[in-house]
Amino acid sequence: MIPVMIADDHAVMRDGLRHILSRAGGFEVVGEAVDGAAVLQLARDCKARVVLLDLSMPGRSGLELIRQLRVEQPELRILVLTMHAEEQYVVRAFRAGAAGYLTKESAATELVSAIGKVAAGGTYVSAAMGEKLANSLQDEYREDPHLRLSDREMEVYRRLVLGEPLTEIAAGLCVSAKTVSTYKMRLMEKLRLPSEAALVRYAIRHRLFGEGEI
Repeated sequence: MIPVMIADDHAVMRDGLRHILSRAGGFEVVGEAVDGAAVLQLARDCKARVVLLDLSMPGRSGLELIRQLRVEQPELRILVLTMHAEEQYVVRAFRAGAAGYLTKESAATELVSAIGKVAAGGTYVSAAMGEKLANSLQDEYREDPHLRLSDREMEVYRRLVLGEPLTEIAAGLCVSAKTVSTYKMRLMEKLRLPSEAALVRYAIRHRLFGEGEI
């Protein structure tokens, strides 16, 4: 049996994943986390081999969690299962230490195959995601300023584009509103943009986030 931990803040999603793994056989769900803090604690306690990790949960960003898990639990295999199909997320997840990347639209059979592969020590990426990774190689030759943003800056940017107020962003990331305001000013400085409206226009023009998020 492959011990699997599920990290997703949506109960319906967790129920669906449990059902898929139960029907497939050979898997045991040994823990479920609904936010960043719970992910780290459960990873220490439940002895999972694979964690199915959503990138967008309350608390610490998924990319930060990947890095922390790799430090604390180097044997734990991380399979990202997220709604984000954008190239930048795929690249950043693998750079952080993920072993696989799937979108939530993936078929159940693909999910089962991916878990088995990463549990055995391999990596998994769908053909579509592989193309995005290949495209990312061209980024090294581009001068787009958003490529220089940190993972936390990109997460604050995403939430700003979604229209979340500073206080809500602060609560979601477990930081102060003043810290979020500092990130916002840093974003405008790095992207050389004069306002929050300009930040939104830039995100749309460069297709930084999914169409459903803007």
